[in-house]
Amino acid sequence: MTDQLNILTNPAMRLTILAVAVGFMILEYLLSRLAHHDRETHDLGESAASIGVALGQNVVRALEAGIVAMPFAFAYGHRLFEIAPSTPAAIGALFLATEFVYYWHHRAAHRIRWMWATHSVHHSATRLNLTAAIRLGWTGSISGNFLFFVPLAWIGFHPLAIVAMLGVNLLYQFFIHTELAPRLGPLEWILNTPAHHRVHHASNHSCLDKNYGGMLIVFDRLFGTFAEAPRNERLRYGLVGGRPTLNPIRVALGEWAALIRDVRNAPSTRIRLRALFAPPGSVKIAGKSGSNCSPSASIKGE
Repeated sequence: MTDQLNILTNPAMRLTILAVAVGFMILEYLLSRLAHHDRETHDLGESAASIGVALGQNVVRALEAGIVAMPFAFAYGHRLFEIAPSTPAAIGALFLATEFVYYWHHRAAHRIRWMWATHSVHHSATRLNLTAAIRLGWTGSISGNFLFFVPLAWIGFHPLAIVAMLGVNLLYQFFIHTELAPRLGPLEWILNTPAHHRVHHASNHSCLDKNYGGMLIVFDRLFGTFAEAPRNERLRYGLVGGRPTLNPIRVALGEWAALIRDVRNAPSTRIRLRALFAPPGSVKIAGKSGSNCSPSASIKGE
């Protein structure tokens, strides 16, 4: 865990990770030219938009870091226990706790429109590749994503250790955003693999709102949200009902604009609250809604 903390605080290491990530993106693109003659796995304009979104997201994260750190510091200052990440047992406990919280956070991000306004950015890519992995929303703090993890600091895990574990989680997930990787045999029962994550990103009816895990798939199996890819159907990616755009600002803020428009035009307070917090696509403001629907919206006929 000490090494992970050093990565977070060492600019040279962060640049090294960035260079490695870019290298893998280029390698994946070159391999896709050789291995997928029957299918376009990359769109260079869309990949450029993803890079633009990623640059904006990193700027926002740097600006808000101090503000987001405050609730973690407060919770840790009133912690119930002292759980130093210095033993395998403590690191294992942090890993499982982070994975468990991540599962429910990710599930909520699909089922609460206020959170989906941020998370929809990640699902807006119509090609699944490593550049789509870095297409992350700018407004996670507004959606309250960090609040899910604050209780871990209150329990006794150091905030920097929590951030480090989430960093490991995101680094792992970077590599599962690809269509080039094969199935991984028995590991498919435990790990969130590229095959499982392709299902998560797919907008096919049988794949909607499935496979929320970060590094593990076990919580999806336990809580009934696991799905395999359909056998006789090609996976489709992107937002159900969404309108693809190559403008990074529209990618990052388009669903917020639709949400604000729906709230403003809602005929009552009850419908206004549902537009904010009900599952995406479940509330339709007649003739006004421009929402980038979530996968669940197609189930409701939106």
